[in-house]
Amino acid sequence: MRIGAVVGATLFGTILAAASAPSASAAVRIVSDAGGQIGPYLESLAQLRSSGQNVIIDGPCLSACTLVLGVIPRERICVTSRARLGFHAAWHPGNNGQPTPSRGGTQLLMEVYPQQVRRWLARKGGLTPQMKYLAGRELAAMYSACR
Repeated sequence: MRIGAVVGATLFGTILAAASAPSASAAVRIVSDAGGQIGPYLESLAQLRSSGQNVIIDGPCLSACTLVLGVIPRERICVTSRARLGFHAAWHPGNNGQPTPSRGGTQLLMEVYPQQVRRWLARKGGLTPQMKYLAGRELAAMYSACR
């Protein structure tokens, strides 16, 4: 999850489209979102939270996309059998262009995630540069199945 990356077009575009939708009861579906900058995701997710819309996670939701779990109320999130959340430590481009860990960004992520996700991450060794995936039974134990 880069601090200085381009916003993940899938979630950001979906949120913009949903904001102009006529019904606040419509759901936003996350099908494939690779993530992006933390700041823009938090801003977009705050707008989505205010809209009252539900979120369906129906595929990969990686990196900054996983912030949806901490911003949108749990009762407004459901997951399908295809949902797969990927978590890793925050980073930014270093002087040589290589990823440099961002301790502040990683701490922010942990503060935003709900308690059950923080506990799961702790059992998996915390946020590291390597992606950790939450899916299947473990995810279904935390979030409602979509109907």
